[in-house]
Amino acid sequence: MDYTAHPLGRRQEEDPGKQLLDLLQEPFSQQLQAASVYSALATSIPVTIGIAIIFSILRPYHQAIYAPKLKHADEKHVPPPIGKAPWSWITTLWQTKEEQLVPLIGMDATVFLRFVRMCRNMFFTLCFTGVGILLPINYTRWLDYKGDKTANWVINITPLTVYAPAIWSQVIIAWCFNFIVMGFLWFNYRKVLQLRRKYFESEDYQKSLHSRTLMVFDIPKKGCSDEGIARIIDQIAPNSSFARTAVARNVKELPELIEQHDNAVRKLEKVLAKYLKDPKNVPAARPMCKPSKKDRSYGTYPRGQKVDAIEYYTQRIRDLEIQIKEVRATVDKRGSMPYGFASYADIAEAHGIAYACRKKKPVGATVRLAPRPNDIIWENMPLYSSTRGRRRWINNFWITLLTLIWIVPNLGIAIFLVNLQNLGKVWPAFRTELAQHPKVWGAIQGVLSPAIMSLIYLVLPMIFRRLSVKAGDQTKTGRERHVLAKLYFFFVFNNLLIFSIFSVIWSFVASVVRDTTGETKEDVWESIKKNDIASSMFIALCNNSPFWVTYLLQRQLGAAIDLAQLWPLVQAFFLKKFSSPTPRELIELTAPPPFEYASYYNYFLYYATVTMCLAGIQPLVLPATALYFLIDSWLKKYLLLYRFVTKTESGGMFWRVIFNRFIFATMLSDLVVMLTCWVRGNSGSHIEFYSLVPLPFILIIFKIYCNRAFNNKITYYSIVDVTKTPENGIDPKDNRMRSERLANRFGHPALYRPLITPMVHSSAQNLLPAIYKGRLSDGRDVDSGDMMTVSGYSDMVSLDPMQKGRPGKSANNVPGFEFVSDSQMDFEYYKNRAEFAEDHGGGEIYGRPGEIARPGTPGSVDGSDFSRPGTPVGRTGSPFAGGAAQQQRLMSLASNTSGDTSYSAYRPGGAPNTGFTQQMTLGTEPPARGRSPLYSQNNGSSSGLGLISNAAAPAYSNLSTPGRMTPVQSPGPSVGAMGGGPQGYSGLAQNEEPSYDYFRGNNRARRNPGEGW
Repeated sequence: MDYTAHPLGRRQEEDPGKQLLDLLQEPFSQQLQAASVYSALATSIPVTIGIAIIFSILRPYHQAIYAPKLKHADEKHVPPPIGKAPWSWITTLWQTKEEQLVPLIGMDATVFLRFVRMCRNMFFTLCFTGVGILLPINYTRWLDYKGDKTANWVINITPLTVYAPAIWSQVIIAWCFNFIVMGFLWFNYRKVLQLRRKYFESEDYQKSLHSRTLMVFDIPKKGCSDEGIARIIDQIAPNSSFARTAVARNVKELPELIEQHDNAVRKLEKVLAKYLKDPKNVPAARPMCKPSKKDRSYGTYPRGQKVDAIEYYTQRIRDLEIQIKEVRATVDKRGSMPYGFASYADIAEAHGIAYACRKKKPVGATVRLAPRPNDIIWENMPLYSSTRGRRRWINNFWITLLTLIWIVPNLGIAIFLVNLQNLGKVWPAFRTELAQHPKVWGAIQGVLSPAIMSLIYLVLPMIFRRLSVKAGDQTKTGRERHVLAKLYFFFVFNNLLIFSIFSVIWSFVASVVRDTTGETKEDVWESIKKNDIASSMFIALCNNSPFWVTYLLQRQLGAAIDLAQLWPLVQAFFLKKFSSPTPRELIELTAPPPFEYASYYNYFLYYATVTMCLAGIQPLVLPATALYFLIDSWLKKYLLLYRFVTKTESGGMFWRVIFNRFIFATMLSDLVVMLTCWVRGNSGSHIEFYSLVPLPFILIIFKIYCNRAFNNKITYYSIVDVTKTPENGIDPKDNRMRSERLANRFGHPALYRPLITPMVHSSAQNLLPAIYKGRLSDGRDVDSGDMMTVSGYSDMVSLDPMQKGRPGKSANNVPGFEFVSDSQMDFEYYKNRAEFAEDHGGGEIYGRPGEIARPGTPGSVDGSDFSRPGTPVGRTGSPFAGGAAQQQRLMSLASNTSGDTSYSAYRPGGAPNTGFTQQMTLGTEPPARGRSPLYSQNNGSSSGLGLISNAAAPAYSNLSTPGRMTPVQSPGPSVGAMGGGPQGYSGLAQNEEPSYDYFRGNNRARRNPGEGW
């Protein structure tokens, strides 16, 4: 930056307001001046190749960073092994076909890679077509042009000097591009459909519970019961088989209490990690903190004063555990919620009913296919459609307002931060500072604008996610699709439209205002025609086109940096060197990170939209984008195979959002070509312009065709009206359903989620009793771990860890803490814990059954009814067997009656059924089908509210009860004693009994059919 006293002194005499108005006429001039195709080629491609070479050399020696899934994934999901040679990863990617990807990385990742390959092939086809036709015509027209010629060859190949009849080339290209895009979209729509059909037939999907479960919401108050859900579905499918139904319960403040507990545990861990960073030199001053305003005892603390952080957080955790225990104990006494679930034995029947209900609302309720349990946003499930609609409208209003308001800071960054001299023009004090320290401010100028923009684009998806949750989104995958749509709109509007035409609109409005308010006072319409905004927009697009070529060429750098994982490396370096990381944070650093589908899809769609819009103006954007997708199609394939995991699987449902955005991008490109033909075509008839008018309508018809041809087959396993006659007997698959506790698996996680325990480095194990002033003994619970249930679960018992080499001696030293050694500070030891796995793939790829078994209830998935107590029984006989890797450290004592949750047949005049014992078997007299026997059953969770009161008695009350013992998957580190580990603070339960379900019988009288809901 060159700053001299003379120019600065002269600028002081100029009006800052006038300077600002002049700058607003060309707000993005600095970016355009800096654009150079040569410099982009000289930096992006060589640097990308260099980073790829360095990555190939370092990769074999840093598998924890570049291939964590090789270490953590189970045998079914582990990616193909890679050799030690630098080029081994390239050959492995070449040999791994799409058919192998679905079981390895999931449907979402497979569809993403298909989308990237589609973009690669599409833009290479468009490149050969567009460059082959437009480039020769535009360049020869420039050579024949008799007017003023620009010296920039990149602008010379734009249609700036092309007029009729040569402008017909734009018409031909537009029609060709539209049919090329439609052809690729149609072909890949069919491929996605084939992937979905194979996904439906996969073993994981066939065995999953959500695949044959319906989610019913917006239920009216009279139908908020298990029986009510069955009646609602019966109105649409009266001949369907019996469904296991479960209405949700009101958990009220329980989720918030658990969230506060988790935050308190993490804060305590952070305080201890900082305080005990060097156990040999503990600071004399104990850590202090301010009490939480959410604490019920907040009013008892001195206002404005800090308290001992260790004591406060310890007491805070104890209080929260007591509150959580109390709330969980009273959940059954609360009312039901307006949503629930119904599960069937057959996937085709469940999907057939969902297809029949897709456009119907029986009794005002909505029936949809159930998502995975970990996909549900539980806080939004009780919202009715009217509330969600109102919130959605408000959310769209705020996002639109945010998008429009961002124009101002976007212009401010482009004008002032890119070139600080412009800031000095309107701020005299800063102009003086700028002249005194030009080198310092020059260095700041180089990093300030990119840093701010990067931070904004990092935070923007988080803002949109929060707004989408506030809007009432019911699933996380649905929220991500909405975030993608909003990000795309934000980027296209601010970074493409405003960047390209803001200066034109500003100059046009200023000219019209000047003409109509000056001395001449011209007519408004005459002024509009004289300024010719269409011609100004066309010229601006041509002049700006070199910037977009440079911009797209530089995208290779981002792809290479993503492959090198520079940001995680920098983050880990600063966390370890300049912070005091907790064991939990260090464990999470070694886990495979989740892939941000919304952000990556948005970037790729944005690049594709820019290219489509500028392809007719500047043909060089086509090879630049094709090159980018060629490189990134390989790099993203490696990252998804070996580095990233899908946090929440949607089964490839992003495709329709992508398809719609591509249709929009193609329409936008047609509008740009129409603008070109209007300005440079026949000025009398505008025949070139009108020949393009059918294109948007053809795209709309194509979209409708694809929607009707593919969408239902992609969404539903079966669209046939499935009818069954349960009088003919019970489907053999019903035996499997008896052992599936629908209410447990699709119950609110707050009812059974284990509470996390503070983790402390083992080096501080001996020091912790000295600084910990809480409870120092286990009371009467000492040495009784084998008789204690895990968090009060009736079918689970817990064993205390023993000291190494001293059998029978507990390894516990300090209550409520879990000690982690350096060797155990790895995700491998904790990948089967829900608290770690839920953010890193859900646990399925690590051998954890996911939704098939709820955390803490390994025995609940086994179809057998009996096993000898104390005998470990393999689970290979179960259809949901997890294999040999299913080793667990908890012992399961399952009641011999806990698995049967089937409905018994209705017998008029019979004694009330006190339990759910299967009575109707093959060969017995079937009940009359006039009304479903379902309505006469006692579900134990309808009006009786027997959610917990009707559950099985605790297992330890009768140790002779038949059950099974199954070891836990990985031993993990030692758990703190004296109340620590599973029992938590004060010996309280960490989670609720898994044996509760909505299908237990009770002693209340049964309602006969027709006696109401």
